[in-house]
Amino acid sequence: MDSPVTHPDVFVHVRIIIGMVLGLSISRLVTGLARFVQHPKRDNIYPIHIAWVLFLLVAIIHFWWFEFGLSAIHRWTFEIYLFLIAYAILFAFLSAILFPDRMDEYRGFEDYFQSRRKWFYGLLALLFIVDLIDSRIKGIEHFQSLGLEYPIRQLAFAICATVAVFVSSKRFQAVFVTVGLIYQITWILRLFDVLN
Repeated sequence: MDSPVTHPDVFVHVRIIIGMVLGLSISRLVTGLARFVQHPKRDNIYPIHIAWVLFLLVAIIHFWWFEFGLSAIHRWTFEIYLFLIAYAILFAFLSAILFPDRMDEYRGFEDYFQSRRKWFYGLLALLFIVDLIDSRIKGIEHFQSLGLEYPIRQLAFAICATVAVFVSSKRFQAVFVTVGLIYQITWILRLFDVLN
């Protein structure tokens, strides 16, 4: 016997809750960026930090766009709902790490970011793995429609983030975020320019 199909409004309900969590993330990042305009002499801009802020902004906007694929789910469970909330919370946590409430004990964003490097890159690696699970939840057809490039991309990003946890090279971090940001933008434009 087939499981009953979930009411279609469940998808809307879940998207609203995810949207609230993502709204907190975007708000944190935009407010953090505005700090540099409001007080340009108080905090020096650290290029690696700013590049990750931009990467995360693009990733959050992309996340909200591709989560429309959840409309294909016909039977919602609490486990799927909880997983999606946890996924959105990862974005909120990364955003909070990029822009802390206070910077008193640090000499600036470079000092702060490097002191929280392991946390940031560890959660970033987890984010890329969680995305694989999210794509699979949307159905095997959806997962396969992303092509072989998708799992390779996700694993490559996760591996690079894991390397950045253990290797403190600022050059590696700069190359990683630069290539990552360019690739993320081109990936979105190539595969997700139209909602399906």
